[in-house]
Amino acid sequence: MKFNATHLKRYREIAGLLWKYGRSDLVKQMGVDEEDVQKQSEEHERNGKKNGDVTPDQLVDDLEAMGPTYVKMGQVLAGRPDLMPEPYRLALSRLQDKVKPFPYEQVEMIIEQELGARISKAFSYFNPEPMAAASLGQVHEAKLRDGRPVVVKVQRPEIRPQIEQDFEVLTELSKTVDAHTKIGRRYRFGMMIEEFHLTIQNELNYQREAQNLITLGENLAEFENIQVPQPIMDYTTRSVLTMEYVRGRKITSLTPLARLDVKGGPLCEELFRAYLKQVLVDGFFHADPHPGNVFLTDENRIALLDLGMVGHTAPQMQENLLKLLLAISDGDSDNVADIVVAISEKNDEFNRAEFKRRLSQLIAQTRDRGLAQIKVGQSVMEVCKAAGENGLYAPSELTLLGKTLMQLDEIGRILAPDWDPNASVRRHVDEFMSQRMQKDVTKGNILSTILEMKSFLGTLPTRLNRIMDAVVNSELEVKVKSVDAKVVMEGMEKIANRITTGLVLASLIIGASLLMRIETSFRLFGYPGLAILCFLAAAAGGFWLVLNIFIQDYKDKKKIKR
Repeated sequence: MKFNATHLKRYREIAGLLWKYGRSDLVKQMGVDEEDVQKQSEEHERNGKKNGDVTPDQLVDDLEAMGPTYVKMGQVLAGRPDLMPEPYRLALSRLQDKVKPFPYEQVEMIIEQELGARISKAFSYFNPEPMAAASLGQVHEAKLRDGRPVVVKVQRPEIRPQIEQDFEVLTELSKTVDAHTKIGRRYRFGMMIEEFHLTIQNELNYQREAQNLITLGENLAEFENIQVPQPIMDYTTRSVLTMEYVRGRKITSLTPLARLDVKGGPLCEELFRAYLKQVLVDGFFHADPHPGNVFLTDENRIALLDLGMVGHTAPQMQENLLKLLLAISDGDSDNVADIVVAISEKNDEFNRAEFKRRLSQLIAQTRDRGLAQIKVGQSVMEVCKAAGENGLYAPSELTLLGKTLMQLDEIGRILAPDWDPNASVRRHVDEFMSQRMQKDVTKGNILSTILEMKSFLGTLPTRLNRIMDAVVNSELEVKVKSVDAKVVMEGMEKIANRITTGLVLASLIIGASLLMRIETSFRLFGYPGLAILCFLAAAAGGFWLVLNIFIQDYKDKKKIKR
């Protein structure tokens, strides 16, 4: 591996971290001098336990010492059970809202530079003590000149150049790990780093986050018990975000006594339904609902905070995710496997039989605990892990959905331990399907379909004439390469039958169109009767043809599975 000399210190720090936490195999593949790595590891250990005897809390301390990029990475890893053991995930979760703040003097300087005014001029009150500190910024309580209470999110100073430099290093190392290690080929860390880099770049743009708050607020306006604080755009820049102040407390701070005053079940139901709508209908969702970003307001509503990390799902992916969630909630491992294979990219190690066997085991284990005990988010992440172990690259949308649902499962356990997310999926599936259909059937889609139909009918006679001329003149040729002539002939017969049926139906439609112009005494529904009969015959034949195709394809699919 060829190193950039300006990054040597960072290489050693990362290699020391890997060596310390049991990934010495990756260090050897990186090509870093092992003696330097051991020295670096000893430096990491100087205030901890002896070398090799480490704890998850030490990993958290080490990541925090390495800077905001690695703190953010720790936050992401806290939601990835497919990559991190449970003790480490629990320790890393403290990075979600317990990061060391930066001094008020720097806060004051950044706000005055960004807003172009002194804090005392922009705000009637500004609390110098931060309410919370995260990896990329921290939040202060304030009041506008008109008396409105707000919170001001201020980005950490000089963070952008540091993050860009860190990602240069991570990109170089991930390419080496992907090229030379089995774990790299399985998980494609280079792609993960690229997506992670894009996510952080978006999070560093507070104007984009402000727009996310507006969009999510509009999408969730129908949910009375969910609140999304709205930004104050005149006080928002790329590095400063001012938004409405939500009075409340973190979900994790609720005591058992306080939970008695909260209707946890209905809140969980509405929150989960809101997230399913975001993912499966809107295609835009809050992708980081860890307990530090979810507040219980003084009015016992749910407030969603920190819209820096959002997810997007395309219409086709929304349909696949909906089918996948239904299959998981029903415990249908075969259907789960088929959907994941269809939406994933395969590598040379892909083994369909082993993947289906692994999923059958996972579903059987959850069924042994009872269907009501299945946690949807955890099940999605286990599916992603099984896919990676069997040569499939699951789409990033699926992993992000799994992480998001896992965080919702955690919130559900806090608010209502007996609440069943699987039952919620099944209760709302009809609603989501109806909303998806209504969303798809827009005025633009209808006009587009009409134009395509007009184009099809206008060119149909010409195309049919060409086909018939080719058949009459013996010019129709089909080239097939096959080792089984019988199978080929059966397939050709099916094709010929379907084409012939299609031609007959098309002829009926064309004939009916011509007969429409001929006035007769025999009429049906106010139109020439013979023309209507031709149309009805064509409709019945078309329905029979489509039904026959589906039935035959279903039989063929069952034969293949056998």
